[in-house]
Amino acid sequence: MKTQILTGAVLALFTLPAFAQDMEGDMALDTDGDGMVSLEEVQVMYPDVSQDDYTQADADGDGLLSAEELDTARADGLIPADDA
Repeated sequence: MKTQILTGAVLALFTLPAFAQDMEGDMALDTDGDGMVSLEEVQVMYPDVSQDDYTQADADGDGLLSAEELDTARADGLIPADDA
């Protein structure tokens, strides 16, 4: 039992920082930290992203982009993939 707990702790130690870094990169546009990306947050970094592109990226129509919607928008070329 102790071995399983220790193994789980070691795995968490090594995988959580990688996961956190990936989420940080995906959601770097989320300047208010609410877990969603607004049009205004996108346009701070990418002023050329139009309302139409943003609306198309907003698959659920809630007016905000989730991490999944942001990934899809980047893959579809609606929002630049480069945050730098």
